[in-house]
Amino acid sequence: MASIVSMADIEATAKGLGIDLSAVNLDSITLPPGEDFGIKSDDDEDLYHEEALEQEAGFGNVIVVDNLPVIPLEKFEKLEGVIRKIYGQIGTIREGGFWMPVNPETKKTLGYCFIEYNTSQDAKSAKENTNGYKLDKSHIFAVNLFDEIEKYMKIPDEWTPAEIKPYAPGENLHKWLTDEKARDQFVIRAGPFTEVFWNDPRQMMPELVYRRQYWTESFVQWSPLGTYLATVHRQGAAIWGGASTFNRLMRFAHPQVKLIDFSPGEKYIVTYSSHEPSNPREKHWVLLNFFDLRTGKLMRDFRGNADDFVSGSSTVTGVSWPVFRWGGGREDKFFARLGKNVISVYETETFTLIDKKSLKVENVADFTWSPTDPIIACFVPELGGGNQPARVSLIQVPSKEEMRQKNLFNVSDIQMYWQNNGEYLAVKVDRHTKTKKSTTTGFELFRIKERDIPIEVLELENKNDKIVAFAWEPKGHRFAIIHGDGPRPDISFYSMRTAQNAGRVSKLATLKSKQANALYWSPAGRFVLLAGLKGFNGQLEFYNVDELETMATGEHFMATYIEWDPTGRYCATSVTSVHEMENGFHIWSFNGKLLYRIPKDQFYQFLWRPRPPSLLSPEKEEEISKNLKKYSKKYEAEDQDVSLQLSEQDRKKRKMIQEEWDQWVAQWKKLHEEEQQLRLTLRDGEASDEEEEYEAKEVECEEVIDVTEEIVDSDEDQD
Repeated sequence: MASIVSMADIEATAKGLGIDLSAVNLDSITLPPGEDFGIKSDDDEDLYHEEALEQEAGFGNVIVVDNLPVIPLEKFEKLEGVIRKIYGQIGTIREGGFWMPVNPETKKTLGYCFIEYNTSQDAKSAKENTNGYKLDKSHIFAVNLFDEIEKYMKIPDEWTPAEIKPYAPGENLHKWLTDEKARDQFVIRAGPFTEVFWNDPRQMMPELVYRRQYWTESFVQWSPLGTYLATVHRQGAAIWGGASTFNRLMRFAHPQVKLIDFSPGEKYIVTYSSHEPSNPREKHWVLLNFFDLRTGKLMRDFRGNADDFVSGSSTVTGVSWPVFRWGGGREDKFFARLGKNVISVYETETFTLIDKKSLKVENVADFTWSPTDPIIACFVPELGGGNQPARVSLIQVPSKEEMRQKNLFNVSDIQMYWQNNGEYLAVKVDRHTKTKKSTTTGFELFRIKERDIPIEVLELENKNDKIVAFAWEPKGHRFAIIHGDGPRPDISFYSMRTAQNAGRVSKLATLKSKQANALYWSPAGRFVLLAGLKGFNGQLEFYNVDELETMATGEHFMATYIEWDPTGRYCATSVTSVHEMENGFHIWSFNGKLLYRIPKDQFYQFLWRPRPPSLLSPEKEEEISKNLKKYSKKYEAEDQDVSLQLSEQDRKKRKMIQEEWDQWVAQWKKLHEEEQQLRLTLRDGEASDEEEEYEAKEVECEEVIDVTEEIVDSDEDQD
């Protein structure tokens, strides 16, 4: 193809040849087939905008594999085939992207090779998955990115001690727990503002602590013990806290972060991002980073194809969230994720797999950790068309020993519910009939703390009842179930421990035909909020399970969210921006008294600030509970003072309103007097201000409203 020429060059050439272009009929010229002489056609404009393949710059897509066998040339092809097979499964190796140097003198390899992938993501995945790979007893791979070689080359040969910085005491991040009024905090997001408040029910309104515009770009999240507030931004995540205000304590760089998760003991934070391909030939990949919460150090990252991180039933943005689930307790020792036929359990000391290998569980479908102990409960569905039964297993970590197993037959689905103290595990089992046209539901109840972990079976009186909701009582031995197929289901309460049957589950009561589809236990136990959300339009019933009686009923129309404060004294209900109207939140007492309402347009979030566990021993808590009247005298006096203060405030407010009214009346009386002469003029000198100058008369008027005519038959008249 000829080079592209400009119109000016064509005109100059024509002038040199003595050709008048204006006299030439260009439409009559026929070009040779396939030739355009460098002139682009407007009709083919779209052909010149093909997207070029993305190419990696630098050496971020190259890895160095060390500790390979040193072999002669005759074995070169065999070793190359083995290495290509290992690394070709991770990503696409570029053409000519494999190089294994050979010593020209000995004609043997040097024990390392270079592999070039199409993308840097494949190179990083190769390093993560094969560093430490055991080819045989004598050859364990050491894999690094080529870009890291320069970093290692800069390490000095001589060790120098690190500079010790003087100790600077930090802020007391738990000062909010020392509030003299023992109040709790909550955070809300409405419009562009994020605000933190004290909940002050005595004043019948919240007290502002901190307010900031555009504090986060998507959502906020408290850490599990309430020490930090996390915000999410395009560049990464940040945590905030302080003694009297909220200062930024640490940033975690992770571009396009979408989700975050804290470890239960607040030692680590996990950030997640999803990167969709711009080219259909590339893969949709995800990245998860584990950071040390206090230092901000990146401890480990996991990246790969998004399909590798899709597991379980609860999915957010295309993946099961959280992808990695933290082990029980606040030690933050273990975390795990579900894979194909495996549960990969990692320990945080080295952030590697326990025993360098995953726990193999054939066909495993789901798992969950005990909230307090390193125990995994996993579910395996039926295999072979029912020939191999489904099972639920309890596995101890890190030993990976099976503590208990229960085989289940004709299972269509299960759900597992741990009690928050880790004492009980309830497994809801949906079983199908032989014809598979209908299902029945029952519960397998594991007593984790008892010897040999005994299991009880609980079946409802009507096995065909649909289970709408299930919830354990926190710090207790009771649970509640909403069940039934009708629009007004029943609610049953059960206990795992009663005076008559210490080791048997027993039913306490059943509430018939309730407008409820959700259960919210108080964190302190004893009280439960029976809520009717969505179709029930926010019906609320506060129930005392100790006395088996309703304390109060209420309604928060169109309520979408309900949460108890961490002490169990107050409960918040809210309507978020999923509804265009009635946005805002209500604060209720534990016994169902509405304390105050706060309307907020464009309301997005309400979150109570969590509290760390009490430092008091169970014995001390029991002693306080027994002597509550003695301790409560102080607070009753404070409540009385507040009540008097509120009464005084009301009196002052009423006095101020009365003074404003009197001032307004006096102002108009003055104006009335000033305009008296004008009124006399308008009425020709007649005074009209005195009522005595007028005579009132009563006048009666009669008015015909309707006329009815009666037609008489003439024949009847003759008769």
